Amino acid sequence: MSCSENNKTQSCLFDVHSHIGRVERARQEFMDVTNLIGKMDAWGIDKACILPLSEHPEGAYLEADTEDIIAACAHYPDRLVPFCLIDPRFGNRPDMDFTDLLAEYQARGCKGLGEFLPKLDIDDALCLNLYRQAGKFGLPVLFDMQDHPFGYGIRDDYGLPKLEHTLQICPETVFIGHGPTFWAEISADIPAGQHNGYPGGAIQLGGAVPRLMRNYPNLWADTSAGSGYNALTRDPSFGLEFADEFQDKLMFGTDSCRRSDINITAPIVAWLRDLRENRKLSADALEKIAWQNCRRLLGI
Repeated sequence: MSCSENNKTQSCLFDVHSHIGRVERARQEFMDVTNLIGKMDAWGIDKACILPLSEHPEGAYLEADTEDIIAACAHYPDRLVPFCLIDPRFGNRPDMDFTDLLAEYQARGCKGLGEFLPKLDIDDALCLNLYRQAGKFGLPVLFDMQDHPFGYGIRDDYGLPKLEHTLQICPETVFIGHGPTFWAEISADIPAGQHNGYPGGAIQLGGAVPRLMRNYPNLWADTSAGSGYNALTRDPSFGLEFADEFQDKLMFGTDSCRRSDINITAPIVAWLRDLRENRKLSADALEKIAWQNCRRLLGI
């Protein structure tokens, strides 16, 4: 099945955030491209973007870099779309020229840059340099934001002032928000210790994410992982209002990394099915979130 204007279907799903590789020490959890296609078939996903991580030392555990991703997608060109990744610390200069590398990756089919998750402030000068250059090539930047001193993930303060600064000075670059800290900011009230977690309960109006998505055309978001699902379902009525308001900037994603996940349908897939079957969201909005926005943004 193809997600295209000439083949519209209400069951069409375009996953903007998938992976191959190894996320656990257990070797049996290594997921190759065949495993990914099997999971997509089981979950009813028609197309998926595969995101590398291994260019960042923080993400090297995945054991899948841009070259691996491009090679994997070549086996299923009608189903898979490659993203590329560059570490902004390469050269350790805020004026490092990445033009040749970006041009090569784009020519080889890469449609975005990510998953971007170095342990740096999101508006670090090294990052801004890379964002600007990615924007010149029309490559959106999908970032993982986690406000934690260890591990991986781009950083920001409460209220996301550094993300706002980034959006202001990189207006030609589209950013796709993802990660626990990003989605915690859907609410104005974030409990202590939950800026890098999965806050529950009612959402307080005035959160940074709705405000920034409302005010900046270059901020989009994906629904993937526990963070996206939690943000959209913790307060069901707010989640529906959010999905309706940002139906032109929200994209379906799973961020499923484990081979064994095939046995359990991703909660975000079940959420979309529930919205469709029970007509909780308009058909037009569902189609945009499920596949049309991703296709439009990536020019596919």
